[in-house]
Amino acid sequence: MSTSASTAKVAKPTFADRWNNLSKPVQVVVWVAIAVVFFVLPLLNLPIVSTPDAEFGSVLATVANYALVALGLNIVLGYAGLLDLGYVGFYAIGAYTVAVGGSLHGQINWFVLIVMAVTISTASGLLLGAPTLRVRGDYLAIVTLGFGEIIRLTALNSEWLNQARGITGIPRPPSTELFGLPSLVWDGLTAQVDLGEGARSVFLKFGLLDAVPYYWLALIVIILVLIADKLLQSSRVGRAWEATREDEEAAELNGVPTFRFKLLAFAMGAFVGGLSGALYASRIGAINPDSFMIQLSMMFLAAVVIGGQGNRWGAIVGGVVVAYLPERFREFADFRIVVFGLLLLLLANFRPQGLLPPRRAKRAQRADAVTKELEGTEEGARA
Repeated sequence: MSTSASTAKVAKPTFADRWNNLSKPVQVVVWVAIAVVFFVLPLLNLPIVSTPDAEFGSVLATVANYALVALGLNIVLGYAGLLDLGYVGFYAIGAYTVAVGGSLHGQINWFVLIVMAVTISTASGLLLGAPTLRVRGDYLAIVTLGFGEIIRLTALNSEWLNQARGITGIPRPPSTELFGLPSLVWDGLTAQVDLGEGARSVFLKFGLLDAVPYYWLALIVIILVLIADKLLQSSRVGRAWEATREDEEAAELNGVPTFRFKLLAFAMGAFVGGLSGALYASRIGAINPDSFMIQLSMMFLAAVVIGGQGNRWGAIVGGVVVAYLPERFREFADFRIVVFGLLLLLLANFRPQGLLPPRRAKRAQRADAVTKELEGTEEGARA
């Protein structure tokens, strides 16, 4: 009887199973609806969700940027199992490429700057990974931590990069003023449409005061990265990353060129990190070395760990948690860092796999539960 019950528990369909059983058109409609909700979110200004002490569109743009960074770091940490503590270095390279080529030492087209940023950051990932990926674990963490600080100190001490003065006048994406979108104003539970010029977000006008178009741009980039991420994970490359993460020696014995695939993961992570840094610099308009402190790497790492290493949706959720919650509870400025630390401690104890653990972790937990139940049944039968 217990064995039958255990089998039933294993066979019970999960949310992922139910989702996979839906037809493709239904899945597409659901995804489109979710995307529309996120695109109109800054215009709704929902009372519970919006940030009363900070401009909601700007907060959402920051949240989207963190989510994009977490997706890139998830490739390195979650898929390939490489502990990178200096990911902010690639973020800074992307930002400084746009700043130097578009303001300090040139007036290059913005789209060309984005291509340059991702190319240079990817090349830096290959240059860093080639000699350092032969070490593992703590040694790799120390090397990457040093890389992040080297990038910051180079910007701080290089006259060509304007040292501590930083760089201003960074070019923004080309604007196309198509139409204005009004936002909602809430009086308790009653919503009214605000048609004032100050409340309209022009699509797509990338200016200084309105951060909503930058949020929309980041959402588009996130969608593209998610599509590429899914294709990669379900391909031969993704299976090689998983084998390398689980047992590198066994993977090598089975013919997987682990070093090559680790280097590819590092390069892909650097690509996304440089892209997110370039978008950040374009939105802020001014950067300096203090914008890329090593603490930022810790926040990026926390986003992936909180969300669930190896789960792309978990990485996005982690990025939202890390970037959104401190702004949402800004009124508790003196205590929010303490509360955030306590939440991390609770998560580490009660949800060590993250908020959205990958499927492999769920399968392992279910298998362990079934094994323990079977062992208990056998011991009871012997008694």
